[in-house]
Amino acid sequence: MIPLKDDNPTTIPSYVTLGLIAINITVFLAELSLGARETRELFLTWGAIPYELIHGTDLPPYSPIPLPLTLFTSMFLHADFFHIGFNLLYLWIFGNNIESAMGHFRFLCFYLLCGIIASLAHIAVNASSSIPVVRASGAIAGVLGAYFLLYPRAKIHTLVFFFFLIRIIPLPAVVILGLWFMVQVFSSLAGGGGIAWHAHIGGFVAGFVLLRPFTPQEVWRVKKRGKRRYSL
Repeated sequence: MIPLKDDNPTTIPSYVTLGLIAINITVFLAELSLGARETRELFLTWGAIPYELIHGTDLPPYSPIPLPLTLFTSMFLHADFFHIGFNLLYLWIFGNNIESAMGHFRFLCFYLLCGIIASLAHIAVNASSSIPVVRASGAIAGVLGAYFLLYPRAKIHTLVFFFFLIRIIPLPAVVILGLWFMVQVFSSLAGGGGIAWHAHIGGFVAGFVLLRPFTPQEVWRVKKRGKRRYSL
């Protein structure tokens, strides 16, 4: 299943969401100009490496910034087109509504904090790994966790594959995002694919937990009134 768009209107322009998308695309285009060796060095320099962060030891090639800051820089690196394509698709579909609910500045802080927590979750489980973590998916998982809690009934137009049948079907966000989260959990238990599954889980849970403190109370009052109208 591939989500394509939602039926959830926003109330403010999505400046931060668009800005994050633009930054990620710009960095990825810069990556494409590098050779394989240079790209590897880029990831080792600016990616978040669990062993380095746990032991406080910078392995060559050395980073020009303090190691804890790689938790931030790693959020804007991607390994391939598939990686960045799906990440930014999810960010656009779900991020604009969370930005609309929180406001620009709160959303930016929320996004970055979820990304850092996601990286820490991965590092906690893979403390001895020297493989750099490069992805925005942990931060975006936080956005998904927030959307899951705030807009569970929102309809997501989803491309569904069933053998040779391909359909676009509107499905509730709680179904799409619930299935997404279960895939992350089961994949982490299977332990394969070279994907930071624990970062996805950590980011999603962080978004779920941090949504309320980052969201103005008025949003919750409107949501509560909407539930009452629905129940009648």
